[in-house]
Amino acid sequence: MTTQAKKASNKSAPAKKSRFSFFAEVVAELRKAHWPTRQEALRLSILVLSVCIIVGAILFALDWAFTRLVFLLLGG
Repeated sequence: MTTQAKKASNKSAPAKKSRFSFFAEVVAELRKAHWPTRQEALRLSILVLSVCIIVGAILFALDWAFTRLVFLLLGG
């Protein structure tokens, strides 16, 4: 193996880290995160709930219609 190949293989190996450094990194990343205000969280929660209700109603209507169609076709 050439010296260049040895240097390249040494660079690809990750540095040994402490097991507890993971938690310090997690805390650091959480501090960088953008946290929504109470108003934004409420508005977005209402939006998600509304979309869930609308999609649920559409799926209910489709299920009911297909069930009726199947019963009519099978003579039930």
